[in-house]
Amino acid sequence: MSQALVGTPVLAGLIAVALLFDFLNGLHDSANSIATVVATRVLRPFTAVLWAAFFNFIAFTVFGLHVAATISSGVVDPGIVDPAVIFGALSGAIVWNVVTWRLGIPSSSSHALVGGLVGAAVAKAGWSAVIWRGLGTIGSAIVLSPAAGLVMAMALVLAVSWLAVRATPFAVDRRFRILQFVSSSLLSLAHGGNDAQKTMGIITVLLYSQGRLAGGFSVPFWVVLSCQAAMALGTLCGGWRIVRTMGSRITHLTPMQGFCAETGGAAALFGATWLGVPVSTTHTITGSIVGVGAARRASAVRWGVARSIVVAWGITLPAAGLVAALCYRVGAVLMP
Repeated sequence: MSQALVGTPVLAGLIAVALLFDFLNGLHDSANSIATVVATRVLRPFTAVLWAAFFNFIAFTVFGLHVAATISSGVVDPGIVDPAVIFGALSGAIVWNVVTWRLGIPSSSSHALVGGLVGAAVAKAGWSAVIWRGLGTIGSAIVLSPAAGLVMAMALVLAVSWLAVRATPFAVDRRFRILQFVSSSLLSLAHGGNDAQKTMGIITVLLYSQGRLAGGFSVPFWVVLSCQAAMALGTLCGGWRIVRTMGSRITHLTPMQGFCAETGGAAALFGATWLGVPVSTTHTITGSIVGVGAARRASAVRWGVARSIVVAWGITLPAAGLVAALCYRVGAVLMP
């Protein structure tokens, strides 16, 4: 390795910062998992976060670690990564997460982390440090993941409406209140499976850069458990400002629509996670919620709110990258 090895306290401190980001990711993105099930009053808020946190934690038993591999070696050149780069990347992502959380904006924690990693790497080694193919795949997911969620959710609404055309509104409501337990658990599972792996990738590339991995480049099991636990704890604490935006400000949801939004979003996330693409759960479930609203009628969607969310998505990568580049400069002085 070209980088000088840092001491154990510094390494432990950086891992703690990474887990703090994972906690904030769960806090910030808890709305992705619980907004629809809370908005339809199927579960009380505290019960919903317990439910979501459990499925966030066990997600590693279902998915592989393809997303962690993409983050750790598919965005920037692992050879230029050092503790200052990791510090800058995490700081940029954390600052952006806190700002958007305070403002109640459902931005993407995933893309904040990617933007932070790119910003810190460019600050150290220039644009040649970026793996453009990997970054292009992630960039395309900004468009494709909400589009996939929207199309799947809209198709589900149309199919379910046709199948339930002879049922009474009361029977439909009661049936889908039960089915929302299934759909919300799938969405929480997908959220934990995709998002927690991004922090796993950051910690793994840090350990690799410091020669702390035995047996080659792989994610240690203790890193898997730590990241899943940090995300589950963050989800348990909840992000109520964003729950309101996701659950009621975009469109009004019934239990049937909540089921379709959650199932459509979960299906898109399952596919992306198995393919190793680090997508945004925020983008995907927002697209699904817009889809179920638009399936009813276009005016059912508050397009002004949706537009402000899209603007936040667009500035997440550069904003987090700029903060990360500044924080890298600080980290380079503190951790030469």
